[in-house]
Amino acid sequence: MSPRSRDVNEELRRRSRERLLQAAVELVSERGYEATTLGDIADRAGSARGLVSYYFPGKRQLVQSAVHRLMHRTLEEALEREPRTEDGRERMARAIDAILGLARDQPVLMRQHMAGILQPEGFVQCPDQQRLAQLLGDTVARYGSPDAAADYPMLRALLMGAVYAALVPGVPMPIPTLRAELFKRYRLDWEQGVPPDTEVPGGTSDKDLSRFFATGLRTDDQSGPRSDGRPDRLNGQSK
Repeated sequence: MSPRSRDVNEELRRRSRERLLQAAVELVSERGYEATTLGDIADRAGSARGLVSYYFPGKRQLVQSAVHRLMHRTLEEALEREPRTEDGRERMARAIDAILGLARDQPVLMRQHMAGILQPEGFVQCPDQQRLAQLLGDTVARYGSPDAAADYPMLRALLMGAVYAALVPGVPMPIPTLRAELFKRYRLDWEQGVPPDTEVPGGTSDKDLSRFFATGLRTDDQSGPRSDGRPDRLNGQSK
């Protein structure tokens, strides 16, 4: 049997990392941060436990990267859903609703995320965090900001503040109230975006978030993805 090609090895590594991110989101959402161990995440992902430390320095970095993936892909999905639009005000409304929707639908994950970024280490500078920043920056620019570089940090701060306010134990502010305040600031109509009580297919309340994690085979792979949810294996031969 000939050794695997470099492309195949890269694909195996990519999918291993994706499975770890997906497992982290699922387990922290189900059990909470403290009750989830790196061993639990590796077991759920079907990965060797040593692989976790190969990709991530520790649990905090893994979980924060996983939540950044969820935020990035949720925002991307909201901005690009049908009917697609280039209207800057509508895109701003969709962005606000996407982030507030995560606070509403994934409170355990988002509460942990807020706690994590307040640690001395702060943000994990991962590709998904950078993509999230790019999407929000682009939203500000399309909204028509004359200085997107200055206005993006304000949007980020307002969204973080709204998520925090929605998740404070014992005294959470209602999502519609926070939405109304943000919409007022950005001069948006209530009917734009996704008004409360409006259903969007595949929203963040959907328990199956696998679409946000590219754990399946790519189209250039020779074997098909498994249908039973178990970790797949590539053919050991070179292409």
